[in-house]
Amino acid sequence: MAIRVLTVDDSILFRTVIKTEFAKIDDIDIIDTAANAIEAEEKIMRLNPDVVTMDVEMPGMNGIDFIKSFLPKKRVPFIVITSSPTRAFDAISVGAVEFMKKPLVHNSSEMTEFCERLASIIRFSAKAKVRQAPTRPISTRPVQSIAMPAGRGSSNSVIALGASTGGTDALIEVVKRLPANSPPVVIVQHMPAGFTQMYAERLDKICAMSCKEAADGDRLRPGLIIVGAGSYHLRLQKDARGYYITSKPGAKVSGHCPSVDVLFESVAEAAGPYAVGAILTGMGADGAEGLLKMRKAGAYTIGQDEASCVVYGMPGVAFKIGAVMKQLPLDKIAEEIISKVR
Repeated sequence: MAIRVLTVDDSILFRTVIKTEFAKIDDIDIIDTAANAIEAEEKIMRLNPDVVTMDVEMPGMNGIDFIKSFLPKKRVPFIVITSSPTRAFDAISVGAVEFMKKPLVHNSSEMTEFCERLASIIRFSAKAKVRQAPTRPISTRPVQSIAMPAGRGSSNSVIALGASTGGTDALIEVVKRLPANSPPVVIVQHMPAGFTQMYAERLDKICAMSCKEAADGDRLRPGLIIVGAGSYHLRLQKDARGYYITSKPGAKVSGHCPSVDVLFESVAEAAGPYAVGAILTGMGADGAEGLLKMRKAGAYTIGQDEASCVVYGMPGVAFKIGAVMKQLPLDKIAEEIISKVR
């Protein structure tokens, strides 16, 4: 049975192009479209779609306010489409399952690529767990410093995290619990170019650690989080001075750039048993093989459990192939990481 989708966007051109493109896809049916929040609510309640794609900037109520007000009435997966990184993260924080960067409708090749990617996200979102927005905004809480043992291992420790669908909030739940003197953290979150810098800035405001978007040649140090830049592969390297990263464009690996597999494989080679790796919620399988290589190299590996995942894709595949040493709910992962880097 085809997945039933309602598309909400104030642009009649965008709605028309989406319907035309998806008419070519057998397993997804755009059952209707809406131009604003009032139409959207009426049609969601009447048509009961499996997934809703939601524009942010619309006349009257915007998409973020609509999602926040609507989800308590009915749990439906929302995919937000926007050109604004800030608005995208706001949408995730109020309960949207995923976001996509809005394409140029007049660019046929960009629109075709967008629709192909959107189709994949719709398929996973139809099975995703939908949550309501938290009643209070995310804030930092006091975290104790890590008592690191003396010796070679203390300066060699590194933490690697990978995530996709649902990961922007999941990563926050992990890193906001890490103390300011934590070993360095390297992160790949599937996200388009232009969005990763804003996400790094968001983490920097929330976390006890400092955070920045990756720049080629950055040196790692305790207390620093580096987020892989969109469209650039993030790799961990090591020389006589310690760890540093490379951030370079390249072909997609496991369907993504940046790729979690690329990061995890480099961590396995550069850090071996001094690394802790965790794979969080996300669609597909990116990161599973890389996490297995980390485990074989002596690293400690963690997978988010199914119950706490928005989409149990990447951690599910990693667990199935034996890459995960311990499965944990999201709120226990930071505690486990801290216990291992001690």
